[in-house]
Amino acid sequence: MTEQTLTPSTRQRIEQSFAAQGLMQSMSARLENLAPGHCSLAAPVQPAFSQQHGFAHAAATFALGDNACGYAALSLLDDQHDVLTSEMKIHLLAPAQGVELVSRGEVIRPGRRLIITRADVHARDAEGRETHVATLLGTIIPMRLK
Repeated sequence: MTEQTLTPSTRQRIEQSFAAQGLMQSMSARLENLAPGHCSLAAPVQPAFSQQHGFAHAAATFALGDNACGYAALSLLDDQHDVLTSEMKIHLLAPAQGVELVSRGEVIRPGRRLIITRADVHARDAEGRETHVATLLGTIIPMRLK
């Protein structure tokens, strides 16, 4: 794996894992970008994932940010590992108002036992303008597959 690209097997493993997530399917989420230590996801803001004021619910924002962090971490691991979130903190910065949520996750510090990650979530309006609505900071643990 170079600093710029993923191996085909790593990309395929992440795409298959993402496709297997029921919550991401329910949200109509998609992988926008994938690179070593980085992952961008997007999902339309749907009524089923809104709160009482019509904004995207914080749970949808969290789910997208958590997954972007997890896949950013997984992109740095070999095929013998998967990941689990150990801890994730969210700072809600503004109402998630727009047509879609975009989450950009990155690895801050890779490690053998703990991977520290960050995701910034933006609400994108119909004209493509983005508002920063949340920042997540989390710890991801590598899990050796049997």
